[in-house]
Amino acid sequence: MQGKTSAFDIEEYIHRIQPFHGHAAPGVIIGGFMVHLARIQIPEGALFDAICETPACLPDAVQLLTPCTAGNGWLKIINLGRFALSLYDKYHGNGFRVFLDPGKLDQWPEIKDWFFKLKSRTEQNHEHLLSQIKTAGVEICGVYPVQIKPEFLKKRDKGKIVICPSCEEAYPLKDGSICLACQGSSPYIIPEYLEGNAHEDKYIRSHESYKQT
Repeated sequence: MQGKTSAFDIEEYIHRIQPFHGHAAPGVIIGGFMVHLARIQIPEGALFDAICETPACLPDAVQLLTPCTAGNGWLKIINLGRFALSLYDKYHGNGFRVFLDPGKLDQWPEIKDWFFKLKSRTEQNHEHLLSQIKTAGVEICGVYPVQIKPEFLKKRDKGKIVICPSCEEAYPLKDGSICLACQGSSPYIIPEYLEGNAHEDKYIRSHESYKQT
């Protein structure tokens, strides 16, 4: 298995992580090996999509090493709480799932402590952790073939776009009679500079949940 990583330049990859992710996080580094392991199972030239089973770290590994991104819709993030990803044929759904195998971590104590949060971040030895990740490579991963359900192969489609009668902004009609923000899903509160001016009524109408707090 170790020989399979010979074409994966881990040092160059780590260099790319830092400006993209903000720092060379262990999860993104391990994710690089996971993406590589999945990719070498896929036939050369095949068009593939990706699924990440966690929003933490792994999506960035996929976006750095494949054409699949959250923005183009080729990467789906389905939060199952598992440190795993799959690459699969875009049209037929057959592919491979790679996961960090807990049963293989006993010989890699720094990785195990990090993965199971047995040590706080300040207690971890980052250099030792990074060294073990580089040495372990794909050896701490499991891989097996998968078939993606047909409903996950459908192209993302917003459907008809209409104007929300409450906030007067465009939104997908499939979300309901008013947009999701006006249904109470907005993360915003009314900023002070809007209070009392002509825009306040419209702002409040588009953020009904604010009035209820």
